[in-house]
Amino acid sequence: MRRHRARSLGLGPRLLTAIIAVILVAATTAGVVASLLGPMIFHHHMLQTNGSPEVILHAERAFSASSTISLGLALLAALVTSILVSAFLTRRISSSLHRVQTAAGQIAAGSYTARVPAVGMGTEFDELAQDFNTMAEDLARIETTRTQMLSDLAHEMRTPVATLHGYLDAIAEGVKPADETTVQILKDQAHRLGRLAADISLVTAAEEGRLSIHLRRLEIGEIVATAVSQAEDRYRSKDVTLTVEAPAPTLGARIRADPDRLGQVLTNLLDNALRHTPAGGSVRISVTLRAGAVRLEVTDTGEGIATEHLPHLFERFYRSDTARDRAHGGSGIGLAIARSITQSHGGTIQAWSAGPGIGSTFTITLPITD
Repeated sequence: MRRHRARSLGLGPRLLTAIIAVILVAATTAGVVASLLGPMIFHHHMLQTNGSPEVILHAERAFSASSTISLGLALLAALVTSILVSAFLTRRISSSLHRVQTAAGQIAAGSYTARVPAVGMGTEFDELAQDFNTMAEDLARIETTRTQMLSDLAHEMRTPVATLHGYLDAIAEGVKPADETTVQILKDQAHRLGRLAADISLVTAAEEGRLSIHLRRLEIGEIVATAVSQAEDRYRSKDVTLTVEAPAPTLGARIRADPDRLGQVLTNLLDNALRHTPAGGSVRISVTLRAGAVRLEVTDTGEGIATEHLPHLFERFYRSDTARDRAHGGSGIGLAIARSITQSHGGTIQAWSAGPGIGSTFTITLPITD
């Protein structure tokens, strides 16, 4: 019942009623003041003319009648014109707010293309329309990302799940023996699903600002040394040379960072470079200082990246070569995680390549503390 009453008396009627009440109060006040002061002032001026009492009385009656009629007509005209102007303004304000209400209802129903046009009724209304449209654009982008992520996630899970089902059915029907090779394949696919779930959880937490990061002051050389020591064996086994180019003072640059998270970024880039660099190739880590920031560059002599893929490398599930990356076991989330962690440290990460077959360079830029 209360909800129905609130809707039956909207903002427009309430605003118009309030304006009319203000006009009536103002008109009443003006009438009372004029009726009290006008005759007194007129009587005072008539006495100064030294006229006879009959003339003064007649003049006062004439003044009272004329002033009452003229003031009443003036107030009535002012009341009518004020109501008309108020009704126009009220209708315009209500119409503008109705557009916002309609657009909000469309967005609530899932239509994120709704927008509110500028109404030209002042800064407040224009800012309201602008903020609403910005919110609608953000919601549309989030919904697009969510839909794309679910679609990509389902696509990524389809292969390992199909593999698991296929091998399990083959084992159940006696077509395939449950030997060590088959069990290892099943373990690999299960591990792939588990890693995919962990990566999704990590990148989502990072993008939503929920990733636990414990910052402390440390030298950039600590991050580089740890990542290199962890990657050396893998590089050696694949016959890829890993080198570090950095002057000693550069490695001593201090930053505020979480060594585990930032080390994860550099390790991810090293693994990515190793994955796409053939035997006999090389990967170089270079550290430089520029304008109060430290730059980490991971450059490889591998397969390179086509120019059209560069703007999308850090998107979830994006692969420049789907078949190649899936064969290497990549989930397509590693670079998205690297970007999120780098941004949470106040830094940036970029990719560059001269083209396929010429190698690529990934650059991390982080602010230094002193």
